Amino acid sequence: MHILKDVDLHIGSGEAVGLVGPSGSGKSTLLMVMAGLERADTGSIVVDGENLGRLNEDALARFRGRHVGIVFQSFHLIPTMTALENVAVPLELAGVVDAHARAARELASVGLADRLDHYPAELSGGEQQRVAIARAMAPSPSIIVADEPTGNLDEATGRQIIDLLLAARAKRGVTLVLVTHDTALAARCGRIVRLRSGQIERPAARKTNAQKVSRA
Repeated sequence: MHILKDVDLHIGSGEAVGLVGPSGSGKSTLLMVMAGLERADTGSIVVDGENLGRLNEDALARFRGRHVGIVFQSFHLIPTMTALENVAVPLELAGVVDAHARAARELASVGLADRLDHYPAELSGGEQQRVAIARAMAPSPSIIVADEPTGNLDEATGRQIIDLLLAARAKRGVTLVLVTHDTALAARCGRIVRLRSGQIERPAARKTNAQKVSRA
């Protein structure tokens, strides 16, 4: 069974797009396909000029490391590493020589300059998600994909996380694709894309009132 059906979507460079829809509509699957974490059976996925379907697994992993930042609902931090080490990991894998210094700058940019040496268990949910954002931003990707990044957070903290993501997008010119069930959060993006049953919902045509003209 195909989860996504006849999806045709273009997202411009630097654009912020909110993906919304009911559970099971295909939002997260579409996001994972965009990020190169899942492969499409048919069609093509082009990110930053690269057709992901033509890359083998090693090349795809390298492409993700350079061009795609990913923020998950459940943070996915390594529990045995400090905040600094978690952010430095993708930089070290990319061969960045000053990985820890760069990681420290990224953590400072999300308000965690004084939490560098703390482990995930010592951080609040909001702080853990800030670490995840810093990790996603550290390699200077061209696109950030965020899958329900506020799902495990209270409303106020969730707003702060969206503030961070949108501010980072504006400052760096990065493309942001945000999956959320919260239409108010999605509305803060420049465009909303609605999915239902694996398809993009097209806006309904506007109805116009026909004017009757009577002749004497």
